[in-house]
Amino acid sequence: MTAEPSHQEQASQRTKQAFEQRAEPFRREIKLHCYRMLGSVHEAEDLVQETFLRAWRSFDSFEGGSFRAWLYRIATNACLNALASRKSMQRWLPDQHGPAAVETTVGGPATDVAWLEPYPDSNLEGIADQAANPEARYTSREAVQLAFVATIQQLPPRQRAALLLCDVLGWAAAEAATLLGGSTASINSALQRARATLAKAYPDGRPPVVPEPNPAQQKLLGRYLQAWEGHDLDGFVALLKEDAIYTMPPWRQWFAGREAIRSFFATAWQNWTGFRMLPAAANGQPAFAFYAHRIGADATPAAHSLHVLALEHDMISRLTLFVQYADPHLFRSFRLPLILPDAESAELNSTPHHS
Repeated sequence: MTAEPSHQEQASQRTKQAFEQRAEPFRREIKLHCYRMLGSVHEAEDLVQETFLRAWRSFDSFEGGSFRAWLYRIATNACLNALASRKSMQRWLPDQHGPAAVETTVGGPATDVAWLEPYPDSNLEGIADQAANPEARYTSREAVQLAFVATIQQLPPRQRAALLLCDVLGWAAAEAATLLGGSTASINSALQRARATLAKAYPDGRPPVVPEPNPAQQKLLGRYLQAWEGHDLDGFVALLKEDAIYTMPPWRQWFAGREAIRSFFATAWQNWTGFRMLPAAANGQPAFAFYAHRIGADATPAAHSLHVLALEHDMISRLTLFVQYADPHLFRSFRLPLILPDAESAELNSTPHHS
């Protein structure tokens, strides 16, 4: 016979339920905040768990006010502590880490560098856009783009936090000072330095607006898929801007310009066959999961890389390939299969996949 829970246990259960009812609606936006702070979806997942555990343990001492702001305070401080314990406080894309390659031979992956990770669009669903807040300088869509997250990773952690709290979330400098500690003047100073860094990357002060792909861009994405699945190098290269950039973390080498990219893939494609693509979405940008197998190996297409595209007008301005075998959690975080048999891939490619 099971014993009835004690009054203390019942009270604890009610308190836990009350906490979860208040906290869970903010889980996704807190995770996104941690991702922007850390540049890693996996670290963000860990820090969200830590944030909610700390908040639960301190729930009885919550003094009222904005519960959302209280969670952000806990999350931001947890991220700052995590950054302080890292070997490197930055995460990178290859074109931030050295000059463009001049040879098509790329060698092995650079495991000594902390590389930026992509963020699944499925994790963005249900997060309110901060554009309605007149104090926010960036919309949620702008502030999740791969290039934007890569740029803010180069800021010192305190500047990064101040920029996210004030210019992305729309907090007043005085509110950010209360959270981060220090004076309002110190927050304004950190903001000024952070904005100056972003101005170097964005001459007009903000990243280009990236709306949902228009019909012409949707057609371009279809041509991209067809070119890759058809091993059509000319068709693929024709979709690139003349000054397009191609990166492939965790490899340091990156390529600038259509002809350099052509030369690289003319060599790289010789080793692979069975190309299949599955549409996805990452960082508010169009993406594709790419499956292939090495020539002479098992003929079943296996997860190879996630392609994240940046579009300008009706061309591809930047292509970033995140390689699956260098990050075994990559496809799982996007809820993508690791193996794609030919029959299954043909069926899946008939409809877009949004994680």
